[in-house]
Order: sequence, then C-alpha cells, then structure tokens
Amino acid sequence: MKIVHAAALALFSTVAVAAQAPTTPPGTADMSKVTGGTYEADPAHTLVAWTVDHFGITPYSGLFGDVSGTLTLDPADLANASVDMTIPVSKVTTASAGLTDHLLRPGKDGGDPDFFGADPSSARFVSTSVVPDGKDAVVLGNLTLNGITKPVALDVSFYGAGTMPETMGGKKQIGFHATGSILRSEFGIGYAIPMVSDKVDLDIVAAFVATPAQ
Repeated sequence: MKIVHAAALALFSTVAVAAQAPTTPPGTADMSKVTGGTYEADPAHTLVAWTVDHFGITPYSGLFGDVSGTLTLDPADLANASVDMTIPVSKVTTASAGLTDHLLRPGKDGGDPDFFGADPSSARFVSTSVVPDGKDAVVLGNLTLNGITKPVALDVSFYGAGTMPETMGGKKQIGFHATGSILRSEFGIGYAIPMVSDKVDLDIVAAFVATPAQ
C-alpha cells in the first residue's frame, strides 16, 4: 500500500506541475511588451556564433557562450539605447577538440600564438550609437578583441519579449538576433589567411533579463 500511495503522490505532483506550466510561450514579437530600463544578459541563452571560409571548400563555425553584460533602453527613444557585452574568449567551443586546442594554444618558443593563446583576455563590445528602423536597428560600437579595439556595425532585429512564468523566475525578458562581420587580421589574428578567410561572419542571439528594480 505504501508503494501505491507514493506512486499516487508522484503522479499528483506531476499533474500539478503540468497544470501550472504555460500553455503558450511567454515571449512574443510585440514591441508593446518591451519595458524600458536596464537588463542583464542571460549567459545561458546568449550565444555568439562565428563562421569562416575553410580553404574555399566549406564554411566552419564555432561558438562563444557564457556572455555577460547589460542593455539599457527606452521603447519610446530607441536611439538612446546602449549595450555593453563581455565575451569570454577562453570558453570558445568548436566541434573539433584539436581545433579548440589550437585556438587556445600558446605561441611556440615564447612567440605569438596562432589565434587567441592560452590565456586570452575577454572580448568586449560597447555600443556608441543606435540607428533604429522599426523593430530593427543598426548598432554601432567598439569591439575589443586580442587587446585591439576596432569599430563594428551590427544589424539587430527584435525577436521577442515577455514575462517568464513564476516557476522560471517570473522576470521580464527581451531577446534579439544580430548579424555582422569582422576582419580577424585587424585584431592581430592573421594565421592561415587566405586559406582560412580573413572575414569572420557573426550570428548572435542575445537574451536579457530585467534587473530587480523593474
């Protein structure tokens, strides 16, 4: 009887949790759901994907995750929005353990590394201006990578906003999709050019969580 009773309690708990779960996604591509204020990046759901041309044969991609930073915006005055993001280069991920090792390998005999090196500094993007166009915008800013700072432009699209269920924190969130490109040689990373392209395409998804003040 105890086993039956325990099983019944477990089933009841499962049904109760399921009943509390939202039946539709909390986020929607509706700008009216956006609340002004300061947001913090959600490191678990913010990714920077990079793609290079590999020997003219295939594109090859990798990821940076665990991104941190802040976003400040006013839906009524998007031109004054600002973003400041930090990307931990040391946490780069690829499908090849050998390539990941090479990206983070120290230079031979004390020389410069081929890519980032064994103890790279984090990359940082700080916006300088925002040019809104409806749900989209061009965000101009300075990217610091490998100790070098250069201007970068990102094409940004609003993806969605909403309030998460209480079981997931109950906070307001907002998300964006952005694309852009850089020349890695401008940041002192010229290894294997042109066999591996100088141009690096960026595909970014960024989720932000409202700060407690909101």
